Amino acid sequence: MDSIRTLFSAETEPQQPCLPEELRGLYGGDLRFPEPPIGRPYVFANFVTTLDGVVSFNMAGRSGGVSVSGANEGDRFIMGLLRASADAVVVGAATVGAVSRGGLWTAEFIYPPAKELYTRYRAGLPRKPEHPLIVVVTARGSLDLNRAIFRTPGIRVAIITTDRGREKLVAAGSEQLASTRVHALDAADDRIEPGAILEVLTREYQVRHLLHEGGPTLFGGFLASGFIDELFLTLAPQIAGRVNERPRPGLVEGTAFTPATAPWLSLATAKQAGSHLYLRYRKQT
Repeated sequence: MDSIRTLFSAETEPQQPCLPEELRGLYGGDLRFPEPPIGRPYVFANFVTTLDGVVSFNMAGRSGGVSVSGANEGDRFIMGLLRASADAVVVGAATVGAVSRGGLWTAEFIYPPAKELYTRYRAGLPRKPEHPLIVVVTARGSLDLNRAIFRTPGIRVAIITTDRGREKLVAAGSEQLASTRVHALDAADDRIEPGAILEVLTREYQVRHLLHEGGPTLFGGFLASGFIDELFLTLAPQIAGRVNERPRPGLVEGTAFTPATAPWLSLATAKQAGSHLYLRYRKQT
């Protein structure tokens, strides 16, 4: 992996580092998160986009972030580091469907070379189980329950859905999955409110730090509700383009802001390896 170097940081270096020395060296600095707000988790999102803002090529077998990042090692290392830092990782059903059937939302799955480093780091964090809880949001219950995330020992999954979605999941055999729980929430027009999702994760799982990995529609809902505290954004040095016949999603879909309501973010750190940029933003308060 090309060394990641810090170009800019608005962070104040703490006297006691959070990351172990080897991870600090690979990341080009330390990584820590503040205490969560009262009543909900601290939510940090992670995306990769092309220079023209595309987060998915929307092509069969090429819809995942790996195609956007070019399988960039720095991007995958940071994604693993963020997963190792989180109590839970939330994704939408479309994001689950865009990866291979064997895909797992764990640190070592996305970047195996740092498996031992991630494991030691996570073991030193308070109240962290071996792997983060995987949270899948699906209003319709349209999930392939034969995927690895639902059947891998040691991987806990919470499916957030509606009453209609729960009926579909039960019919597909969700109640036979030992490490998967289904939570049905009220949803107008099949839109599950982000606040209701966070309430379940706080009450049922004591989640304090939540990693949001998309997709763009779910992210847009969280952003519009004011629940995105940070955004980690990898900028990949390629241009994807768009045509009307086959839309390619941007960072936010299904939500539009006006100049008066558009969220503004503050740059916390800017890092670089090769021609990729790794940016960290915080919500302005």
